[in-house]
Amino acid sequence: MLSKGEVVFLLDVDNTLLDNDRFGADLGARVEQAFGTAERDRYWGIFAALREELSYADYLGTLQRFRLGLEDDPNLLQMSSFMLEYPFADLLYPRALAAIAHLATLGLPVILSDGDVVFQPRKIQRSGIWNAVQGRVLIYVHKERALDAMQRRYPAQHYVMVDYKVQLLAAMKRVLGQKLTTVFVRQGHYAAQSANTVIDPPPDMEIERIGDLLDRDLPNSLAASPFRLAATNQERT
Repeated sequence: MLSKGEVVFLLDVDNTLLDNDRFGADLGARVEQAFGTAERDRYWGIFAALREELSYADYLGTLQRFRLGLEDDPNLLQMSSFMLEYPFADLLYPRALAAIAHLATLGLPVILSDGDVVFQPRKIQRSGIWNAVQGRVLIYVHKERALDAMQRRYPAQHYVMVDYKVQLLAAMKRVLGQKLTTVFVRQGHYAAQSANTVIDPPPDMEIERIGDLLDRDLPNSLAASPFRLAATNQERT
């Protein structure tokens, strides 16, 4: 159990700590090389439909559906190996692991991700992120709807969520209020799409890249929040 005064840093993975857009581009190129442009487009069509159905990206589930009509193609069986053995460590953003190590000096870093229970953990393990957070990994279908479960696993006085989906940060802020500090990382396609979108509530902090956390005065930023100030005043009385 954590002591009452600790801060938990919640970190997203895809396009927050590693460049998942680049993985998608590499995967699309591999499918096109093996099966052609039309089949590549069919793969991404299945992917989009499955994501709408499941509410998370399911690359392996898409491959299962994609196999229909291709059972005799020898390239098919190589696709799962391509995904599961992909060198995700090469996709880490600059200073991503250093940022995790820095946060560990200030509180407890925890991965809070959306995804399936096979490919997403594999990605986190092969990238080195799993070891960097010492196995503190939570993966849900909708992480913004699993905040009670997260708090039971990692109780703390204050939480900091670092994510590239600004709308998700706002949803979490509406639930946790001043108990949560939100950090918006302007990386990935969702971040670019939200550039001109009005977000309510807005993120508490914005950074261009994950490595910028090393250059921010996070202790003072946390101390400035009303929740933390209230806690500090109570400790002094």
